[in-house]
Amino acid sequence: MKRVERVVGTVCPLDRADVDTDQIIPKQFLKRTERTGFGPFAFYNWRYDADGAPVADFPMNGSEHRDASILLTGPNFGCGSSREHAVWAIEDAGFAAVVAPSFADIFRTNCTKVGVLTVELPADDLRRLFDLVTEDPSTEVTIDLPSQTLTTDGLEASFQVQPHVKHRLLHGLDDIDLTLQHQDAISAYEARRPGWLPTTA
Repeated sequence: MKRVERVVGTVCPLDRADVDTDQIIPKQFLKRTERTGFGPFAFYNWRYDADGAPVADFPMNGSEHRDASILLTGPNFGCGSSREHAVWAIEDAGFAAVVAPSFADIFRTNCTKVGVLTVELPADDLRRLFDLVTEDPSTEVTIDLPSQTLTTDGLEASFQVQPHVKHRLLHGLDDIDLTLQHQDAISAYEARRPGWLPTTA
């Protein structure tokens, strides 16, 4: 997993509440066995019309947001099913961070497993950021994980992050990496096990 220390970029505003994982990546696209290639299908039912043509007023389709690396959205983002594909789609669509007032727990946890930074901001700060981005889509935002701050011209806000989540993001540690940190202890344990028991070898 890549390390996450700082995310700097423009913002794509999706001012909707209770966006669930089926809206992020509809079920018909879950047949892929890879973790990549989901980006073009992110928010598919909102992003494209019945003929597959881009919907002009959907934020991701605007040229001003095409290269955005930060998704700004409403409360309870990522609710619904526990599908990891929702995070994979957001990452593959080019977003390194998602900013919202709240997230569904499983979605937020899934983000930590692939290195997508979730930032919870109070409603007032979030609305201020929406206003700034709406007024000037070229507004650049810096999210700094070590200092736990989000800054841009006209706004400086702090956010909370659990210490173990911060550690794994700063060091690029997914679940396998965390397990391998205990390789010596695992090997010692396996060496003490009777030969007739199952092993991990």
